[in-house]
Amino acid sequence: MHAQDSRLCDEFESLLADGGQLVDVRSWQEFAAGALEGAVNLPLHTLPVRHQELDRSRPVLLYCVSGARSRQAAYYLSRQGFDEVYDLGGYAGLAGCLTAPR
Repeated sequence: MHAQDSRLCDEFESLLADGGQLVDVRSWQEFAAGALEGAVNLPLHTLPVRHQELDRSRPVLLYCVSGARSRQAAYYLSRQGFDEVYDLGGYAGLAGCLTAPR
């Protein structure tokens, strides 16, 4: 694992330890095929009606496949008044955080 990947994993783990809400903004089909442990599935297109399910007082950690949808979701949630929103990017890199030795 590269040093940059290791820093991403450390930040990811730290945010989760601080009570971060892990949100997968992929479709339910993508989520069903594989997701990070502890993630909730709020597909990007459902955020306008489902963002109230998230706790505004806790960090929100977003991911998708490549980072495009999570970036859109981060922008949307920030505009809705969420203070701590993190775009973690793609699923594949984060899955490595949970399984790869560092």
